[in-house]
Amino acid sequence: MARTFDPFREMDRFVNEFTRTPSAAPMPMDLYREGDTFVARIDLPGVDPGSIDVDVEERTLTVRAERKADEAGEDRRWLAKERAVGTFARQLNLGQGLALDKIEADYRDGVLTLTIPVAEQAKPRKIQVNHRGSAAQIEGSASEEQQEA
Repeated sequence: MARTFDPFREMDRFVNEFTRTPSAAPMPMDLYREGDTFVARIDLPGVDPGSIDVDVEERTLTVRAERKADEAGEDRRWLAKERAVGTFARQLNLGQGLALDKIEADYRDGVLTLTIPVAEQAKPRKIQVNHRGSAAQIEGSASEEQQEA
C-alpha cells in the first residue's frame, strides 16, 4: 500500500510533537475503594519526592510533581526522547462524605499512594428501633406465662 505525503498531517504531527507542554504529561492513576477507604495510586517514576505537592481546597484535591531533565553532556545525541520532563498536575473532585482532614500520602517505588477515608458520619450504621409496651407480652408463649403464675 503506497502512502501519499499529506503536508497538513505532517505539519499537525510536527506542531503537536514540539508544542507539547510538560503540564500535559500524563499521570496514570488507579482508583479503588477498599472497605471504608478510597485509594488513589498515581505513577510518578523519576520524580523527586521533595517536589511532590498534595493539597485540598474545598472538594478539589490537587497533586503536583516535577521531573527534571538529565544533565546532558556535550557529546550526547538523542536517539529517542519520550520521557516527559517538567511540572505536571492532576486534580480530583472529591465527593461528599470523605474525611478530608485524614488524607494520607505515601511515595514509594515511583508510585504516590493517597488514602482517603470515608467520614464517620457518612458510614452506614444500624439504627436500633425502640418499641413501647410490655416486654412480657412480646417474649415467650401463653403457656409459659401460665406456668409462671
